[in-house]
Amino acid sequence: MRSSGLYRAVAVSGFRRYATYRIATVAGVFTNTVFGFILAYTFMALWSQRPQLGGYDQAEALTFVWIGQGLIGAVSLLGGGFQEELQERIRSGDVAVDLYRPVDLQAWWLASDLGRGAFQLLGRGLIPVVAGAFAFHLALPVDPFTWLLFLGSVVLAVVVSFAIRYLVALVAFWMLDGTGVNMVSTLLSIFFSGMLLPLTVFPGAFGEVVRWLPWSAMLQVPADVLLGRHEGAGLLGAFAFQAAWAAVLLLAGRAVQALATRKVVVQGG
Repeated sequence: MRSSGLYRAVAVSGFRRYATYRIATVAGVFTNTVFGFILAYTFMALWSQRPQLGGYDQAEALTFVWIGQGLIGAVSLLGGGFQEELQERIRSGDVAVDLYRPVDLQAWWLASDLGRGAFQLLGRGLIPVVAGAFAFHLALPVDPFTWLLFLGSVVLAVVVSFAIRYLVALVAFWMLDGTGVNMVSTLLSIFFSGMLLPLTVFPGAFGEVVRWLPWSAMLQVPADVLLGRHEGAGLLGAFAFQAAWAAVLLLAGRAVQALATRKVVVQGG
């Protein structure tokens, strides 16, 4: 009970921390909205030539665009969040202090990232979606239960995103500069999450493979849940897919953390 209260407090602290970055939040809202309009008109041109491209009609495709813009910050599709901070603590040796604390390092950062994600969803994600809904005909659901399912899927998406970024951050135990790895991770996230194009657009075996990768759980799955493309057993399968990747990646993070703290001398410490 005490530990759950601690992590809840860490999540609230993460929410409040990012709420103080008002200028950055406004800049993010503006950028996501502008990029959303660019993508939306690009999608309109594509779907005017291929009305059912990827299995979506134009309204669904435009909805996919704006949901993606709403989730960029919350799910950290462009990386960031705690990742650089943890890497710096590893390089400086401050992580040794973190490891001596009577809290779990991974759980601490996960709680903080969930708080960050909650603020980004509310503070940065809502306005672009509202702007898109005013400017275009979107296929947004009217059933409140569908929105609740979507929020549940977004929570799992944030956990999957955290688990990937946590693994990337731990690379700093072995590398003096993690910039290159961070950039590769961001590019993989952009391409394989569906941020640029829905993954159902990719043909053949390649399309099948990318839909089974963990990045799919970060945007493609939540967007399809909102669009009602998963029902019954398919909906359970979508949630199970996200939960399975979250579990696998979190366990991998714990394994890498254990290896790093046993075998690697902290840089600078």
